[in-house]
Amino acid sequence: MTTLRRRVAADTRYTLAGFPVAFAAFCVALIGLSGGLGAAVAFVGLPLLAGSAVLVRKFADVERAALPGVLGHPVGHPSYPDAPEGAGWLRRLMNPLATPQGWIDLLHAVIAFPVALVSFVFSAVWWAGTVAGLTFPVYGWVIAAIPEVDGGLPELLGFGHGPVAFVLFNTLAGVLFALTLVPVLRGAALLRASLAEAMLTRPAPRAATTRRRTALDDAPLPPYSVRR
Repeated sequence: MTTLRRRVAADTRYTLAGFPVAFAAFCVALIGLSGGLGAAVAFVGLPLLAGSAVLVRKFADVERAALPGVLGHPVGHPSYPDAPEGAGWLRRLMNPLATPQGWIDLLHAVIAFPVALVSFVFSAVWWAGTVAGLTFPVYGWVIAAIPEVDGGLPELLGFGHGPVAFVLFNTLAGVLFALTLVPVLRGAALLRASLAEAMLTRPAPRAATTRRRTALDDAPLPPYSVRR
């Protein structure tokens, strides 16, 4: 049960609390790409594009930090090489665009926003339906007593008319939301995390550790002297 609670908390935090981060990264990337590429001929846009790549990298770091909690395994950090020693100011200024990962970060910020939006909507709707439905017996009678409220959806679906049918129907809807909350949250989180893992990460360091251990195992043993 504790593991399930942690899973629900991690998926909820990633899909709901992480959405503003995805939105901010999308705005920065969109401004940088549109303004930077549009004014690249006049050279004015290149520094804007490079600055956007630096900012988007920070958002990518936040995304990478959240991935292990969602995916359940560590992820590798891609390399961002520094400018060569002795490089001029122009080379240092454009260095964020000199690595392919910088462009991938920008592309991810644009592509990931609609995916993050879908994940956010599904998570928010299912949480709202669960909470509102399971607590409907507490306040549903007040809503049913309002003169302007008719039979509503229960009556249209043939479940009867009156406050009892109204409260019971909405409560059962909340139960349905609650029963499907965990898989929906999991699917919404994995939808976004899978894209981030594919574009923002590299194989985890454990693979390199395994290769090093194999090389050590295959290495010849040092000679041992035997004292008589």
